[in-house]
Amino acid sequence: MSPASSEPVAVVVVSPAAAAGPSAPASQSLRHRFATFNPQRYVVAIAFLLIFGFFALTQHGHGFLTANNLLNIGRFAAPIAVMAVGMTFALAAAEIDLSLIAVVGLSSLVAANVVERQGLFIAALAALATGVVIGLVNGLLSVKLRLPSFLVTLGMTGVIGGTARNVNNLKSLPIASSGFQRVFGGKIGPFSALLLWSLIVLVLGYVAFAKLRFGRHVLSVGANRPAAKMVGIRTDRVRIGVLVISATAAAFAGILLAARSGVGKHDILADNELLTVIAAVVIGGTSMFGGRASVPGAVIGAVTMSMLTNGLTLAGLSVNNQMIARGLIIVIAVAISSREKKDA
Repeated sequence: MSPASSEPVAVVVVSPAAAAGPSAPASQSLRHRFATFNPQRYVVAIAFLLIFGFFALTQHGHGFLTANNLLNIGRFAAPIAVMAVGMTFALAAAEIDLSLIAVVGLSSLVAANVVERQGLFIAALAALATGVVIGLVNGLLSVKLRLPSFLVTLGMTGVIGGTARNVNNLKSLPIASSGFQRVFGGKIGPFSALLLWSLIVLVLGYVAFAKLRFGRHVLSVGANRPAAKMVGIRTDRVRIGVLVISATAAAFAGILLAARSGVGKHDILADNELLTVIAAVVIGGTSMFGGRASVPGAVIGAVTMSMLTNGLTLAGLSVNNQMIARGLIIVIAVAISSREKKDA
């Protein structure tokens, strides 16, 4: 036997992934996707499908799936969707606006009062300006006096609501302008004006978060205000800005509601619809603690809540029970949002 060779021996180290074969990276990627899958992000889609499927089965005989009823769901969801987009900005910045319903009533009265003398576009601008001013007051009071927006907007609800009641002594203001009703509440060509306007608001809100610096600043302020301030973001301006956007969106919803109903009045939208707006935003994926927003989710949430109300009405449930259902949805959505924040 020859003596042991002194030549170096090549040692080949085979990684576990290579030993497992070419399919290992794919299987590892699949396992990673399952491990990181977060069902909380799909709450609005799950809720939409479950509610739609439930009422499609149980209320089929009452016309739930008819084209006219589905169109009504969309038309009634449109003003809520517009307000939900505005509320998305407020919640994303860790603020909240509780004066929305009062703003809706006052702006509808302003539009109805101005349209007969100045025309539909001036009326719309006057109503929107009302929302801008109210949002600016809300923001300045919250920022300059260092008061939570919750308390400021709660107090302003009384001020705005009282003003709306004094505008026409609790009476409705009829709108005789057919052009106003057609442009903002009727049909533009073959399409529903309410759906078109809500789609425009959806696109504007989405672009603001996805493409504009302001949208990124809103999320930064909501996620960590001190850190956002340290990197040079003007947090006070952002906080004021989101409350202006929220109030302006509510004013535009007031225009749509006035056009749809043909009147302006202080209670054109019930006070309990504030729950609907908040529920739509939260189940749509926006965190009530700030730092996360989804404008498309808020709009889908608004459609989901409108569908829920429609289905419960067809089922014969009272308004009281509908309020209970919306309240429970908010509690569940906030619980999910809170859990996700803790997990993060």
